[in-house]
Amino acid sequence: MSDLSKSSNQWRERQSFSIEKFATTLRADFRFSPLNVFLLVGIFCAGLIAHLSLHEFSVHAVLLSLGSALALSILLRLSQVWEAVVMLGTADCLITYLRLRPDSETLLSTIVIASLVAPSIQIAYQWERAVLLRFGRFKGIRKPGVFIMTPIIDKVAQFVDQRIRVTDFSAETTLTSDTVPVSVDAIAFWMVWDAEKSVLDVERFEQAVILSAQTALRNAIGRNDLSVLLSERDRLGQEIQKTLDEKTSAWGITTQAVEIRDIIIPKGLEDAMSRQAQAERERQSRIILGTAETEIAEKFARASEHYRDNPVALHLRAMNMVYEGLRQKGSMIIVPSTAVETMGLGALGGLTAFGKEFASKQQESQIEENNPRGAESSPSK
Repeated sequence: MSDLSKSSNQWRERQSFSIEKFATTLRADFRFSPLNVFLLVGIFCAGLIAHLSLHEFSVHAVLLSLGSALALSILLRLSQVWEAVVMLGTADCLITYLRLRPDSETLLSTIVIASLVAPSIQIAYQWERAVLLRFGRFKGIRKPGVFIMTPIIDKVAQFVDQRIRVTDFSAETTLTSDTVPVSVDAIAFWMVWDAEKSVLDVERFEQAVILSAQTALRNAIGRNDLSVLLSERDRLGQEIQKTLDEKTSAWGITTQAVEIRDIIIPKGLEDAMSRQAQAERERQSRIILGTAETEIAEKFARASEHYRDNPVALHLRAMNMVYEGLRQKGSMIIVPSTAVETMGLGALGGLTAFGKEFASKQQESQIEENNPRGAESSPSK
């Protein structure tokens, strides 16, 4: 799994690498932007016009001049170092001299001027600071906008992005204080506030920040147990952010926040924790049920004190319970014999049965009076 993540990170780095990205690294001496290409082509066109005004028209000179401008633009855009400027300019001057001698002095001057002047005009974007070196020594910080650098002897060490950056990092298979292997993914929000310190004091400050964040994350995991990691992610992130900021402040870098994205634990431990949580919930439900039973028993004990010296109230309560049972559950209810004797339910049941029998006989007599013929014909049938 770690090999797969490493390969994906390398693939993303290769995809994000571009010409503009290369210009912000220590390997580039300047940034050859579209403005520099336009300036280079413009100087070649001006030199070609001056050459044609002094000498007779030559298709060979036009093609050679425009071809040189196009080739230099492409090659300088790809290389962006002073060595390439000197070598390509020298080669172009040699080819032009051999092709157009003795009428090549104007185009030779054009090549020299274009090769030196075009890369000297630099642009720093609004969110950037350019660290300028002269003869290898720190010259100063160039703010956003257009600035001029001396050809050959000046070098833009790096264009430093001062926006807030988001970096993801992880600690794979790290043991907690209770010896549980976990893999933690996190992100850090940081920014460069001093371009001079970050470039001159640290070789590759981006990688230094990532490695420092991983180390701080591993140390934080080792100091806490698994339950703390799972329940106190915010506190853990603040702890890592404080540790990381103390280290990076000397580099001109501020770590603003660290957030824990995911904590991965072994599958077997995850199942065991799930069963533990389920058992805990069942224990809580049993405790709640027992508490309810205790409260009910206490209420009944208090009620018995009121019924103890008041048999009439107990008698009415018992009759009300029987009535509710008959009304809701049906016409049959089982009660203890003592309750029957106490409440006189036997007499009450007899009266109820006698009333039902008397009512049924009255109904039959009314039917016979209303339909005497039907009553006479029924035996013959």
